[in-house]
Amino acid sequence: MVTSSKRTLSLEEQIGFSAGEIYNYLHTNGTTSFAKMKKELDLKGNFADLGLGWLARENKVDIQQKGPAVKVSLR
Repeated sequence: MVTSSKRTLSLEEQIGFSAGEIYNYLHTNGTTSFAKMKKELDLKGNFADLGLGWLARENKVDIQQKGPAVKVSLR
């Protein structure tokens, strides 16, 4: 669980933090497979999925199926 200072972040804050990590990763690395990004970020539990969903809902990412892989990039 992610902590900030002396308090534990709420679930929504943790998802938002994960979305920020994903956004920064894509900004630095460009288009990548979701599996590779998920592995490299090492977000716990399903926070990579939730963070990507957050960014998709905000229309900040482009998600495409390329064969068996899912490719993700910033819009």
